[in-house]
Amino acid sequence: MLSLCSFASFGATEQLNGANTAWILTSTALVLLMTLPGLALFYGGLVRRKNILSVLMQCFAIAGISSVLWLIVGYSLAFGEGNAWIGDFSKVLMLGVTKQTLAGDIPESLFMLFQMTFAIITPALIIGGFAERMKFSSVLLFSALWLLVVYSPVTHWVWGGGWLAQMGLYDFAGGTVVHITAGVAALVAALVLGPRRGFPKTPMMPHNLTMTVTGAGLLWVGWFGFNGGSALSANGDAAMAMLVTHISASVGALTWAAIEWIKFGKASVLGAVTGMVAGLGTITPASGFVGPGAALIIGLSAGIVCFYSTVYIKQKLKIDDSLDVFPVHGVGGILGTLLAGIFSSTELGAFSGFGFADGITSMGEQVLVQLTGIGATIVYTAVVSYALFKLVSVLTGGLRVSEEQETTGLDLIEHDESGYNLQ
Repeated sequence: MLSLCSFASFGATEQLNGANTAWILTSTALVLLMTLPGLALFYGGLVRRKNILSVLMQCFAIAGISSVLWLIVGYSLAFGEGNAWIGDFSKVLMLGVTKQTLAGDIPESLFMLFQMTFAIITPALIIGGFAERMKFSSVLLFSALWLLVVYSPVTHWVWGGGWLAQMGLYDFAGGTVVHITAGVAALVAALVLGPRRGFPKTPMMPHNLTMTVTGAGLLWVGWFGFNGGSALSANGDAAMAMLVTHISASVGALTWAAIEWIKFGKASVLGAVTGMVAGLGTITPASGFVGPGAALIIGLSAGIVCFYSTVYIKQKLKIDDSLDVFPVHGVGGILGTLLAGIFSSTELGAFSGFGFADGITSMGEQVLVQLTGIGATIVYTAVVSYALFKLVSVLTGGLRVSEEQETTGLDLIEHDESGYNLQ
């Protein structure tokens, strides 16, 4: 099966495939759509009115910084030959890459650009953990450092031929690389910065759910490029990845809404779109290795597990992960990576529509590999993210705005603008 992890090293033996190139060009645009405007609108609608521009600005700024750093050194650290832990500097500034250089049967420049869109959305997801209270300068510096010392090495481990790839970890499109890293970093951010002023006693309702639903729809559509494009080919793998992605998102949305309906008597719009994102994040690592039968179970599991994780973190632990990044993306990434090891097994071959992975015969062995990848990603991300927050705090004179500034809102304090100037 062709997937991102197949491209640990690039050869020049294949010829350019026009169909595959066209599909990855399309997928690249779809994945960028997920961040700009998808995630920006999704997150922007969830915060209070006085902080809408700050979230939009953070998404746009992270897109710019991540793109430049990915070109300069991030891509090389992730996909340079290097060793089991980190890539080398052989691809700094795309050294030696021309229009004719291939990665498999697509241009390497396109592969690099496709991967750049993943490097953009992953640190942007972390915004939800510190929304409405972190200084813009701190956001920029943390995001830049985090991309280089967390995201790039973990990408190399999993997709660049590193030690987890050598173990045989199954992560088709980013359960560990994207969702666990972003979710854990957001949780660390919430713990280091502390809660927003007034949390949890003061209600902090989304200021524009219409905006959030619009962003959620763009995320859903963009995810077809995220998962389907990760096949790196216009073939049955991509088609199946898109199918299971859609099924899991649908079931996740229905499950979350159903739980709310049973518990509270009404199904909320916010719950439905959150369940949809949980379903998308959870199917991501398994999307190239499972069929629609497994997608039904994964989406159902995502809706249930991520819902109760959100309740536990917010209400029981009272951690202000402002936009639920860890319970949705972190927990979803963990769950999906684990389930990829279960449903990809050929031991389930008798159940039509479950597993399609090549060469997996022992579910127990694969689950052990999956657990190793999950554990290593969590520990590494948590430790390094914590250290980075402490370092950035020293370098920028503190991570948070003052209480008075937080009350005023980041739009005016950080950008001297207002998201709404209605007459």
